[in-house]
Amino acid sequence: MGQTSSSPATSNTDIHQTKPQAAGRCPVDHTTMKKAVDDTPAKCPVQHDVDPRNQMPTLQQHPISMNQAASLSTERVSSTIPRDDSSTWDYPSPQQFYNALVRKGWETPEEHIESMVDIHNFLNEKAWEEVVKWERRVDGATGLQLSRFKGRPGDISPKARMFMFAGRLFPSRFSSEPPFDRHDWIVKRAKTGEEVRYVIDYYSLPDEPNGTPVFSLDVRPALDSFSSIKECISVAAEEGWANFHQNQGSSSQTSS
Repeated sequence: MGQTSSSPATSNTDIHQTKPQAAGRCPVDHTTMKKAVDDTPAKCPVQHDVDPRNQMPTLQQHPISMNQAASLSTERVSSTIPRDDSSTWDYPSPQQFYNALVRKGWETPEEHIESMVDIHNFLNEKAWEEVVKWERRVDGATGLQLSRFKGRPGDISPKARMFMFAGRLFPSRFSSEPPFDRHDWIVKRAKTGEEVRYVIDYYSLPDEPNGTPVFSLDVRPALDSFSSIKECISVAAEEGWANFHQNQGSSSQTSS
């Protein structure tokens, strides 16, 4: 639990390790993108309704940019993440993903969209797996649902700031690079109906030797309730104790 990393190109990925392109930046190569002609953020001329469950406007399934030169799929893939008692969340189609980038002011080569969507979906599945691990310790995770979520890429979490500061003091052990994205997920427990907020920091790591992008996810309950604080302390103590025993065992083998 906590910080994990994995590679989307590997079928039998270790879910405790999620991997990206370059430390502390988005896995997408933005050198292939260009900002809108002026410095004003691009805005869609259509007034969209905002979905309160993800704080995002309803994205169109047709091109909204005059610069889109190739057609993109409008097929949406269902996730494994429960939305309610009878359905799961659907990932955006490549066309919707492209439209979202256009709304943010990026003109993105269409040929990169499919792989970007695959990485997006892969990381969300891994994040949910980590949430389930946490919840099994408390509520058993049966009937667990992702009630709503919000992307907060501009808001660096306190834990991420702590790691960045540690990276300046101990550069050989920590990275001072910030996460390239952050999500807040509100999870609903089936047994009690309680809603618990999770914070997910998305980091980039150096590529594999073969060029496969590598990502790291730091998934944990937000420290906004006594039970969440207690659980985070408990997990940190367990992992610290396990690492201590592992190091002790390695030292014993070396000395013998």
